[in-house]
Amino acid sequence: SEKIGLQRKVRHGREAKDAFLTANLRLVVANARRYANTSGIDFLDLIQEGNLGLIRAVEKFDWRKGFKFSTYATWWIRQAITRAIADKSRTVRIPVHLHDTLAAVRAAQASLKAELGREPKPEEIAEEAGVSVDKVELALSVADTVSLEQPVGEDGAQLGDFIEDEDAVDPVRVTEELDIADSLRKSIDRLPQREGRILALRYGFYDGVPRTLEEIGEEFNLTRERIRQLEKLALCRLRHPSFGIREQDLV
Repeated sequence: SEKIGLQRKVRHGREAKDAFLTANLRLVVANARRYANTSGIDFLDLIQEGNLGLIRAVEKFDWRKGFKFSTYATWWIRQAITRAIADKSRTVRIPVHLHDTLAAVRAAQASLKAELGREPKPEEIAEEAGVSVDKVELALSVADTVSLEQPVGEDGAQLGDFIEDEDAVDPVRVTEELDIADSLRKSIDRLPQREGRILALRYGFYDGVPRTLEEIGEEFNLTRERIRQLEKLALCRLRHPSFGIREQDLV
């Protein structure tokens, strides 16, 4: 029956996915080994985190885009492992009463280093920051404990490289935006040739370099205003439901 046929497809799909995961486990082990000696996380735990990245890669991979799976999966595996390392680093907590002292000591240390051209002594920092030498030494020891310059992995990376910056671009969001860009490229191919090329040039779909209206006008021997009108017309076409492009993707 149709239901049995669907069940078989689902089962076969799961079996294929499991086989694909098994065939690529060596990627996880190889990447986990890079961080085993410097991350402070057990090797088997690193492998487990890497496996989560591999699963994500299998779920997101689209062979039609022409990428090698090993390259694509390595990015997801390392992302999962380094996020786990960053999460572990957050378990180190500085006592609340030391935050202000630590900030003052760091500021004084940086100022004196720039002024003296060398690492300042604790006594010099204490005088600059207006705190006791004991507090300076305590603050410096705490800073060393949670230093973001702690090496991680075998490629010269540091712990600070893996701690999330709230102002930084989210790699997952980047992937989503790449998917959107891919959809836009395919939709542009369905536009009239001139309009499609204008949009592609305007948004840098060919080489990643967006062109100005003037530059595009020179190529087509048209005025800046005419190019702007054609761009607007092309965007209006893309907003039609038949193209399947969401309004927010065109913002």
